Amino acid sequence: MGFWKQISTNSRQRLLFAGLLVLLMMLAPAAGAVDSSAPVVAAEGGSGISSVVALFLAIGIILTAARIAGSTARALGQPRVLGELLIGVVLGPSVLNMLQWGVFGGHDLSSVIHELAEIGVLLLMFNIGLDVHIKELAKVGKVALFAGFLGVIFPVIFSGLITFWGGYEWQTALFAGVVLAATSVSISAQVLLEVGHLHSRVGNGLLATALIDDVLTIILVSLTVAITGAGGGAVDIAQLGGIVLRMSLYIGVAFAISWWVVPQLFEWLAKRPNIAQNYGMAVWGVALAFIFGWSAEALGGVAAITGAFIAGVGLSRLNNQEMKREIGSAVSYISYAFVVPIFFINVGLQIDLSNFPWGDAWFFALVMLGVAILTKIIGAGIGGRLGGFNNREALQLGVCMVSRGEVGLIVAAIGVNNGILMPTDPLFSVLFLTILLTTVLTPPIVRVVFAQRKSVEKPATTSV
Repeated sequence: MGFWKQISTNSRQRLLFAGLLVLLMMLAPAAGAVDSSAPVVAAEGGSGISSVVALFLAIGIILTAARIAGSTARALGQPRVLGELLIGVVLGPSVLNMLQWGVFGGHDLSSVIHELAEIGVLLLMFNIGLDVHIKELAKVGKVALFAGFLGVIFPVIFSGLITFWGGYEWQTALFAGVVLAATSVSISAQVLLEVGHLHSRVGNGLLATALIDDVLTIILVSLTVAITGAGGGAVDIAQLGGIVLRMSLYIGVAFAISWWVVPQLFEWLAKRPNIAQNYGMAVWGVALAFIFGWSAEALGGVAAITGAFIAGVGLSRLNNQEMKREIGSAVSYISYAFVVPIFFINVGLQIDLSNFPWGDAWFFALVMLGVAILTKIIGAGIGGRLGGFNNREALQLGVCMVSRGEVGLIVAAIGVNNGILMPTDPLFSVLFLTILLTTVLTPPIVRVVFAQRKSVEKPATTSV
């Protein structure tokens, strides 16, 4: 104990992280990997454990790993999410292949963990919307339009050209560009929340720009799928117009309901003690997030996180600050103590770098990664500059848009499901690696560009 007290906090956290990795590596062979081709052994008759009990252990390992890795990242001056993303890769099929350990009784837990992760990102975006300052968000509308448009068009054009020059058909090249046009706002938003810049002009610009980015990406996905379905021939313009109209109508109606109806409804509910007591308003808030998330995909054809964000924006207008704090606190506890760490870990669990064709595709992957990073920074950065941001703010906005995260993975999966991308093709592996690296590299880069801002502003503040 004397030795433990003598070493620094940072060193303790590094030792804990190293110890966690050693423990996991010891546990993996001891648990025994499961042959995916073998039949799953049922838990009946006492010969195994139930899938629920196996899930308990998996969640326990994930949450423990996420907390230690996140704390270590913070001790090293990096955002917590970076540690969670990296330990997710370690736990995934790239290194330890955790979900195939024999200790889980042969149960397939990947779908359940993925669903918990989806709940995590939905509540994360709801909480961000709940904490948004709508007047400040409205001030960056021009930035959002320019940055959202250029931040999508640049990756589509240049990533598509690189893929086309790599020998692929133009339809496949176009879809590869669309995959890298996606942005995972949740990653950068979490980092900005940690460093205290989520409510800055750049933070508000990020949230507004991401909304435009999301809509444009979904339109482009629908367009490329329609083109591929037509064999490169005529595209059903009426169908595409219907998709755009549906999305526009949903966003308009959802914002109107969230803006005018939701605050009035919650103020009315708060006056009913039997409904509001015992965390009642928090329950209503969480329910609203899920309902808006469902409606976004089912009715509007946009991402569920967009609906949850809109729901949070509506509740941010509540006059009853105590009720707003109750909802925010409850959602934060559920999110950050449970499902949000699962979401970030799950990004790594879906990545398999063990079969990446390093010998054949490493140069292609390096070029694609560089193009993916630069096109977002330059495209969104130019858009931010045209919208009224100064050079530094435009750079910060562009960096915040680099992460592809779960959105890029979803778009890539759509390509596979529609036969546009082949999982065995090196292009799919390159896109997968690019999505992973942009997601992992974004948090430290975001921290650097915002730290530079502080270092520039500090002398001016001191001299006054």
